[in-house]
Amino acid sequence: MDVIRGETWNRPIPNGEAEYGEFYDACAEGRLLVQRCPLCDHVQFYPRPMCTRCAATPVWLECAGVGTVYTFTVVRQYRAEPFGSELPYALAMIDLPEGPRMFGRLTGIDPADVRIGMAVEAYAVEFEPGRAIVQWRPC
Repeated sequence: MDVIRGETWNRPIPNGEAEYGEFYDACAEGRLLVQRCPLCDHVQFYPRPMCTRCAATPVWLECAGVGTVYTFTVVRQYRAEPFGSELPYALAMIDLPEGPRMFGRLTGIDPADVRIGMAVEAYAVEFEPGRAIVQWRPC
């Protein structure tokens, strides 16, 4: 997964507590992670301290960083900056081949051209040194 560094991050800083801290750290290293349960094999995202199926402690599973758009919405009205100056933009739920769905911003495409089922790839944008957030673009 590509990591974009050195750009000024002018959005709210994501909360990097607990499991999310490890997730953001891995993104900054170019790795996309989800959690897998070592007991029941359930794969989940967003990071949690326990498996949502059996309550065991999950382990990290590195993903391929590709997926397909399950559903999306186009944001057309949001006046708060910096988002207001970026309108319109697409937010999508992405089906990963490893199992879970991941939510994120879809970039590099006119929102009118986004389609359910389209192939996308993950990339990360560093929001502070050593921490990055996942975004998606067409393959």
